[in-house]
Amino acid sequence: MTKKKNSSGNGIVYSTDPNFSFEPEHTEEQETLSPAEQQLRVKLDTKQRAGKVVTLVDGFIGKDEDAEKLGKDLKTKCGTGGSVKDGQILIQGDYKEKVIKWLQDWGYKKTK
Repeated sequence: MTKKKNSSGNGIVYSTDPNFSFEPEHTEEQETLSPAEQQLRVKLDTKQRAGKVVTLVDGFIGKDEDAEKLGKDLKTKCGTGGSVKDGQILIQGDYKEKVIKWLQDWGYKKTK
């Protein structure tokens, strides 16, 4: 039996108040900052990955579509797989130096 997730995410399941009306919160997506304003952190990570190394790009501020596009470009340049989850771009393998170089070439000035 699988657990079903509450689609609204706020935990309200049932109310005995006859006048209760649920109004979901509307969260606006942040606008994507320009590459010069982004403060990306690039590091190697092995946590919860059975000892396998991934290059982790963290700190992207903006729309999910733009993060997906940046992730796809980095995966293409590295010639490997990866994913974009929770605002982090994961590249399979040790590509830290290459990723930093490509990000700087693309105008991301504040990479660490």
